[in-house]
Formats: sequence, structure tokens, C-alpha cells
Amino acid sequence: MKKTFWLFTMVILVFWSCQSKDDPIPNPDSIEVKNAIYDALEEWYYWNQELPERPEPKGFDSNQEYLEALKFKPLDRFSYITTIEDFNNSFVGKNAGHGFGFAFDANEKLFLTFVYDDAPAGKDGWKRGWEIIEINGKAISEYKNGAGSYDFQLGNAEAGITNSFTFKLPDGSTTSRSNTKAEYQSNSILHQEVIERGGKKIGYWVYNSFKATAGLSPTQSKEVQESLDFFQDQNISELIIDLRYNGGGSVDVAEQIMNFLIQAKDNEKLMYTNKLNSLKANFERETLFKKQGGLNLSQLVFITSRGSASASELVINSLNPYFDITLIGDNTYGKPVGSFPLSNYNNTLKSNNVELVPITFATANAEGNAEYFDGFEPDFLVGDSPQFNWGDPNDLRLKAALEFLENGNVNARIQNSYFRPSWEMIDAFEGLRKEFPVY
Repeated sequence: MKKTFWLFTMVILVFWSCQSKDDPIPNPDSIEVKNAIYDALEEWYYWNQELPERPEPKGFDSNQEYLEALKFKPLDRFSYITTIEDFNNSFVGKNAGHGFGFAFDANEKLFLTFVYDDAPAGKDGWKRGWEIIEINGKAISEYKNGAGSYDFQLGNAEAGITNSFTFKLPDGSTTSRSNTKAEYQSNSILHQEVIERGGKKIGYWVYNSFKATAGLSPTQSKEVQESLDFFQDQNISELIIDLRYNGGGSVDVAEQIMNFLIQAKDNEKLMYTNKLNSLKANFERETLFKKQGGLNLSQLVFITSRGSASASELVINSLNPYFDITLIGDNTYGKPVGSFPLSNYNNTLKSNNVELVPITFATANAEGNAEYFDGFEPDFLVGDSPQFNWGDPNDLRLKAALEFLENGNVNARIQNSYFRPSWEMIDAFEGLRKEFPVY
């Protein structure tokens, strides 16, 4: 198996020709497709020995419902089904929607957390730190349900859907905006800058999703290359990587980033190993560091939250044996397992445009750490402060990271700011969209 088939989840680009009139008409929810799902899981699913006896497909209305009946529920929160096109588009940043995220502060006020530059929201000038007062004429509190979560009823991720928003801006003024969803190319890097403290140059890098650049071979991100070249040219010695809303993405891009970050002395050392089910043990492999660029970092600080998942956790876990890593924020999500899509191995799935993305492997770092289903605990618990824009010195998690790099500690006042929201944006999504949560 070629390396580019691995993902956490990882991108595979498949090019489709127009369907000929002699081809069968796709029927994605057919009995045949459901049987193909079970067959593929028997062969590839990491927990294939835990599969139940084959359920009768007629008893399930959808493929996702069928998959839910098969998943190894104690540990599998991750396997999903989507279309081949949606899967491929997501991993190169091709989206449809408004193009923003949001989160609550400690007072349960809702704020924009990020806005993609070329998305409809970005083109309309929206910024992190704007408070959302109303959506479609209703106060935010009206969207809360009895379980304490929120359903903002913004519609599907498709072009043409319009929603209205009322914002309170940082200067105290208000503005109302009507915004129509459209297709756009998302940017993975939300912010980058160099901060000088105590005679040191500290990089601050807000990285929001591990997405590849379409057409590059091997799979890489041109955006990542240019950004890390910038930090290298600035001769930084320490780096703060902000992954607080990063739900994962391409393992190839995660490896690209780690190969820039690793010190030269650790070149060719073990990055991580993976493990498959007993039928596929011959595909297990070790991945070694291949040092790229001239970054020479003495310390790494990661800003994390429950929104930090999958490839974000792979980077933290893989680098931990080689760096004095510090985590600031909140617990990460807890996904030490990964997937690759199975339509290329099953003609029934492929011909019906069904992309099955189950858990197919687990990973371990050079010290054997592979069991972090509860996530990584931060060294310093610090609450989110989405009311401040990227790079604002009042952002509590950035302030804590800088204070730690200056003094080796974080003062009690900042740590006392910690709160855990009852609902976070990652909770609003399932399947593929959980990997790349955005409205």
C-alpha cells in the first residue's frame, strides 16, 4: 500500500469521468451497498473481531444507520460514511457554507472564533471577537435545548442558503448582516506572527486544519511550507502552535509539519508506528522523521481544547518524546486511531458514490504511547477567550503561553480563568464535518 493511502484522516484524490448511459444508476442506500459496508468492515475495520453478526440490511433506512449498528461503541466515536466527492474536497479545503466558527465565553456569550478569508463571511469582513447576538432574528438562548446543547438551524453545507446575523462589535456598536452560503477555498493558517519577549523571538502560529494543496505530489501543503519558511527566516527559537479549533485532517500534512519542527539531531528517528487488524498486519509500518528546513526550536507550546483532535493529537504525541512540550488550554478530544477511505477497495461502494471511512489503524509514538482516548491533559488549564482577535495580548491562552515561555510558569489569576463550556462547536458535527468543523 502506498503511503498516500494513510490518513488521520488522509486525502486521496480520485478523478471521475462522466457516467455513461450503460453504467448502473447509483443506489447508495441499497441492500447491496449495506452488504458491501459489512464486507469492507470485516476486512479492514480495526475492531473487526468485535463486529456483530451481519444485521439484516432491510431493517435500516440509511447506510449511516447501518454503520452505527456495526461500530464498536465503547471506543469508536469516529467511523462515518460520506460521498467520494465530499471526502476528497474536504481534504484539500474545498468547502460550501458561510465559512466561520463560533464558541462561548465564560459568561455564555457567543463569539466568532475564526473566519476563512475567501468564504462568504470572510469576504463580508467578519472577524474573530465579534459577539453574535441574534441568528435569523432569534436570541442565542432560544436555540438551546433541554440537554444544554445548541442547534442554530443554519441549514446544510451547500451554496445558496441565506442566514441573517446580528453582531456586537468590539467597539460596542452593532451590525446586522445577511450572508449566503457559497463554495469557497478555506485557508488552514488563521494567523502567524513573531513576538519578541526577553530577547527571544517567539513564533505564534494558529493552524486550523491539516489540509493538502490540490495537485501536489507527494501530498503536501504549500500554505504550510510558506508559513514555516517565514518562521525560519525570522529565526525564531520557540513556537506556540494554536490548535484549539483544529479537528484534524491529512496525516501527510501532519508529517510535513513535524519534519519542519523536529530538531536536526533527531532526523531519522521514529516518528510513529501504526497497527492494523490481524488480517492486515503486513501493512503496518514505522514512519521516521525526515528533517526539512532549518528551524531549530528549543521549546514547543501547544494551545489545545476539546476541538483539538485526530491529526492535532498525532503531532503532539509524536513530537513529545523529542521536545519539552507544554500544553495550555483544555483537554484534547482523544482520538489515537485513524482511517483511510475504502471505496477504492470495493467496487460496489465506488460505483454507488459511497465513501466508507471507518477506523482502520491505531498509532503509537516512539515511547509506545497509544492509548489516549480521554485526550491529553494540559499542563495549565486556561479558559478560552474568543472575544479577542488572534494575536491580541488579552487572549488568555496566548497570554498564558507567552508567560510560560518567559517565566516557566503561568500565574494563578490566569489559571483561575478556566471554565469548561457545556457545549463546544465540535459537538455540533458528526462524521466528515467533525474533522473539519465549520458553519
